[in-house]
Amino acid sequence: MLTALKNKKILVTGATGFLGKRIVKKLEEKGISYVAASLNLGNDFRDLEQTKNFFEKEKPEIVINCAAFVGGIKFGLEHTGEIFFNNTLMSTNLIEASRLTGVERYVNPISNCSYPDVVSKDFKEDEWWDGPLHESVLAYGLVRKASCVNAWAYHRQYQMNFINLILPNMYGPGDHFEEVRSHALGALVRKIVEAREKNLPTVTIWGTGKPIREWLYVDDAVEVILKTLTIKPFIEPINIGVGKGISIADLAELIKKEVSYQGQLVFDTSKPDGAPYKIMGVELCQKIFNWLPTTDLKQGVKKTIDYYYQEVLEK
Repeated sequence: MLTALKNKKILVTGATGFLGKRIVKKLEEKGISYVAASLNLGNDFRDLEQTKNFFEKEKPEIVINCAAFVGGIKFGLEHTGEIFFNNTLMSTNLIEASRLTGVERYVNPISNCSYPDVVSKDFKEDEWWDGPLHESVLAYGLVRKASCVNAWAYHRQYQMNFINLILPNMYGPGDHFEEVRSHALGALVRKIVEAREKNLPTVTIWGTGKPIREWLYVDDAVEVILKTLTIKPFIEPINIGVGKGISIADLAELIKKEVSYQGQLVFDTSKPDGAPYKIMGVELCQKIFNWLPTTDLKQGVKKTIDYYYQEVLEK
């Protein structure tokens, strides 16, 4: 199916970020033409004129939008205004520039933090609008939700083609491990590996450890994003995930075991947990793509830890 893309020009925004880098790598491996763009490469998609000029010059036929200004829970709570401002501008400008230059297909990944703050049920696509978002992710989640409304509006008025994918937290080689930008899994890898290497007696973890999270290995996300390039456009959002989760406490224990850390995990309950439960139903994903992610969490965590030792710790 991907042979149909050999003559297409694909723009990957956020191409120097975690997901974008893996998509670019896979496109290279498959010999598919692409343009990489990001703020680090000099492309400021917060500026509409610059964005339009870039699109007019490059003339992409497909856009995969991985551009985002986002981080972990601490980052999200401390940068709410910047998160709302930067992500709103990037998203709306990229979609408008795509319209103006006749982009054939726009792939729009959306975080599952855009789902309502519920306690103990799997998120279904038809329940996406059923309640308010958790305060810890309100700014980012609402902007990503608005990007789907933006897609719907442009599809309705201008007949633009979109694929909206709702993704859980991703992890894997190339992840963020720094304290401010990392999500829970990357932060836990950094903390526990550091404690083992320095022979520290304890590792302090934010919150109670009770929240349940679903984790998607980054290369599984790349695989399904490439699948979106050849399927029939589908304007309604599609959950992409493994359909099951793990508590932060159990995730920390898994990482502790993988790195052979002998110390104690201490939970700082004065710190916020974030939303209590984030798992998505994946029946629609299976129906549309005849596919579900295949990477086992333990296997993926091991690959992530190996990457951290080889590419982060040793450098």
